Amino acid sequence: MSNYDSHLKGSEARLWGLIAERVKPGSDTHTIDERIWDLFGDEWAIMFTDLSGFSRQVAKFGIIHFLQVIHEQKELLLPIVAKHDGILVKIEADSFLILFKRPRMAIQCAVAMQHACQQLNVRRTPEEQVLLCVGIGSGRVLKIGDIDVYGAEVNAASKLGEDTAKANEILVTKAARDATQDLVGVKFEKLDVQVPGSAENYQVIYEFART
Repeated sequence: MSNYDSHLKGSEARLWGLIAERVKPGSDTHTIDERIWDLFGDEWAIMFTDLSGFSRQVAKFGIIHFLQVIHEQKELLLPIVAKHDGILVKIEADSFLILFKRPRMAIQCAVAMQHACQQLNVRRTPEEQVLLCVGIGSGRVLKIGDIDVYGAEVNAASKLGEDTAKANEILVTKAARDATQDLVGVKFEKLDVQVPGSAENYQVIYEFART
């Protein structure tokens, strides 16, 4: 066992043990892949959030401001995530990775999060505003305990939320749109944007928070 493997536990150790088997010469990759999907494969909606202009804020106001914004974002948004039965997988800088069993809950949560940020921003200067960007995918993924998640819809949601969406926007993959077309209170507008993992994507059109 390598020094790296000695630090792995539970689901993570099981996954990387199977991957280690898979790379051996002559391994039955098809059977190993089936075992991995059987162990870790499941249907989830995936949400990535990001803050617009965050890097510029940090450059201007410093690392303490960075820590304050992260704290404020958690205090504001995580109760909303919990209310919508979301599972926070990890936080990386200003980005959240959150899972939902039902895609409609992911979109409803995203709208509620945007409303909370918009109401907060009314009382703030432009430099202090929390400008949220959201990307959502939905489909079969590999969920490794509560540590991480992998899959095409994960990659697509990440690109939509962290690289494509602008402030106040909620962008979703076709799979997420198809699973929530009957959702009341929102509309879907097709985008002329392709991202790895999703060739067809949409913007969720929702009513801004009343202030």
